[in-house]
Amino acid sequence: MNRLAFAFATLTLAACGAKQFGSVCTEVPAPAACMTACDPQPGAATSCPVGFHCSPDGKCDAQCTPNGGQCGDGYTCTADGYCVDDGSGSGGSGPDASCPAITFTPMPATPSIQLVLDLSGSMTITDISPSRYAAMRDALVNTTTGVVTQLEAKAYFGSKLYGCNGNANAFTDVARGLNNAAAIRASIDNRAPAGNTPTAAALDTARMDFATTPPPAGSPPIVVLATDGEPNGCGTNLSQNTYNMEAVAASAATYAAGIPVYVLAISANQTLLSHLQQVANAGQGHQAGQPNIPYYPANNAAQLQQAFQTIINGVISCDLKLTSSIDATSAMNGTVTVNGVTLTYGTDWTLVNGNIIRVQGSACNSLKSSSNPAVSATFPCGSVIF
Repeated sequence: MNRLAFAFATLTLAACGAKQFGSVCTEVPAPAACMTACDPQPGAATSCPVGFHCSPDGKCDAQCTPNGGQCGDGYTCTADGYCVDDGSGSGGSGPDASCPAITFTPMPATPSIQLVLDLSGSMTITDISPSRYAAMRDALVNTTTGVVTQLEAKAYFGSKLYGCNGNANAFTDVARGLNNAAAIRASIDNRAPAGNTPTAAALDTARMDFATTPPPAGSPPIVVLATDGEPNGCGTNLSQNTYNMEAVAASAATYAAGIPVYVLAISANQTLLSHLQQVANAGQGHQAGQPNIPYYPANNAAQLQQAFQTIINGVISCDLKLTSSIDATSAMNGTVTVNGVTLTYGTDWTLVNGNIIRVQGSACNSLKSSSNPAVSATFPCGSVIF
């Protein structure tokens, strides 16, 4: 999933500038190995000759050669062509006398999540016990296990129950805010499902709500749509295909406004699921020929709970922003710890765009589940680009 962000920022440098090293591939003539293609993905098997490593552009490269003198005093050349501090302290008293230590304090860049929730009559169906509506309510705002209840301090949650009031669209809104589980719970408890499913109008209104009341600075906007039926309208009599196209168009317009849409289908109906796959694709900018965007069908209470957990936890990511950039070829030499556990480069974390540490997998789960996580990162001399 689009990895949007409960980001932990900012990483502050606590050292002097760092020495920069060149590349033997700029020499004339360049070594033949410099023309060798390789896979720069973290953890990929190396195809570079001894003395070379894979650079981010997918070519073998080296900062130095054994006994070549490219690194200078106080540094040694590794077996894969990196210049590293030799620990002798003979690198002088200039910028390289102390390796830079990177430390940071987690600071949330908290997402703004608008829940768009189906209030149509079919939500009273009891194929999910005690009903689809009650199961949705518990999955979101149960006082102990609800995903909003658990994460209400880490996201600006708001809700929009959508249905009809006679021939008119009807929306029951809770404005986005922190610690909003009780207000959303009360909103759900105070309404009874009835009427039609104006999904296109609900998505359009959610998009306009973000335009009217923008999220706080640095808070990425997100819409989570949960519905159990194909869309229709209030007081209109259009073809099902037209209603479907309107919903897809509304999802696409929401994405075009910079707001990705995540879709949860409270049904096992294959016709509905086919339509909601189109809504999910449109809501995240799917291009022809690409794999379908994941969406989340749920036809029992456990699946519904898991779907909300997956969607909402998924948009709370683990990106750690640096105040300076790291040389991508040196990233693997860094040490990153979360709550005292040293992470493995390429598996637990990787470097993105030179200035973002992306914590992954179980390490990300540990980071997100900690109310006050302890995180640190250090990189050797020559790694930091000022």
